[in-house]
Amino acid sequence: MDAVAVSQPGGPEVLKIVKRPVPEAAPGEILIRVASAGLNGADISQRKGTYAMPPGVTDIPGLEVAGSVVALGPGVETFVMGDEVCALIAGGGYAEYAMAPQEQCMPVPAGVNLQDAGGLPETFCTVWTNLMDRGGLKAGEIVLIQGGSSGIGCTAIQMAKAFGATVLATARTDVKCSAMTRLGADRAINYSTEKFFEVCQVFTDGRGVDVILDIVGGPYIPMELELLAFGGRLVFVNLRAGRIVEADFGHIHAKHLIITGSRLRPRSIEEKGDICRQLVKQVWPRFADGTIKPETYRIFPLAEAPEAHRLMESSDHIGKIILAP
Repeated sequence: MDAVAVSQPGGPEVLKIVKRPVPEAAPGEILIRVASAGLNGADISQRKGTYAMPPGVTDIPGLEVAGSVVALGPGVETFVMGDEVCALIAGGGYAEYAMAPQEQCMPVPAGVNLQDAGGLPETFCTVWTNLMDRGGLKAGEIVLIQGGSSGIGCTAIQMAKAFGATVLATARTDVKCSAMTRLGADRAINYSTEKFFEVCQVFTDGRGVDVILDIVGGPYIPMELELLAFGGRLVFVNLRAGRIVEADFGHIHAKHLIITGSRLRPRSIEEKGDICRQLVKQVWPRFADGTIKPETYRIFPLAEAPEAHRLMESSDHIGKIILAP
């Protein structure tokens, strides 16, 4: 099969088309003929050599795919040959075929095509476990989503609105702010021209927000602790702008705040499978009624993986970037 591998740590140019054997389905695994694979920030880090791969994981990037089931390992009971699925995987998505544990495979949501479906699993699993589970977002609460035009952000806006929250979201351009409004944000904040802290304070009449989903970290953290309302939750998906800051922890003590975060890739198959089951039960029906939709920005063929990475690193996109073998 054709696949894209990282020839050596470096820029997008180190992504090369290679020939690899088609994987064989081990017990409990499903072989998928890949129709699409979503790009994620971890792929960029893996290419640069700054993301340590879990033991035994392929050097082929790609944490999510969609396609058709073409082989079943012993003990697979949840899917049959020909089923269209999307799957959360530990690696190997940038290829014509990919392997996934049956627990981490989900039916493609109703009304979603296979090319868009490849951009769902990683992002939706990440948002569900952080925003809804660890963040405990409830109907009627106010959430601030930092980086609202990213794949994570677009997903979080739609999921939060679908479950009855009021949504504020940040981005760096008016075009991105318009996209966030289209996706359901009640107030889009252009952080190039506005201060998110002040906008949120005015929007909430000084009360503050209940939940913050942060993919930035760094200098945002002290302001976010001050911005949270009593009983608020600050949830980290990423810390792109820095992990070490000086902050007033008196806010945590006085306002009964919770600070948390999580990573998806190191979790066990059982943990990831539980997240997938929650999505199928509670989120996938929202695609059928149009409450939630895929947000795909551009689709590249495998051979143009370097161009896809350049686009992702530019942050000029809105939503997901997809590779299609």
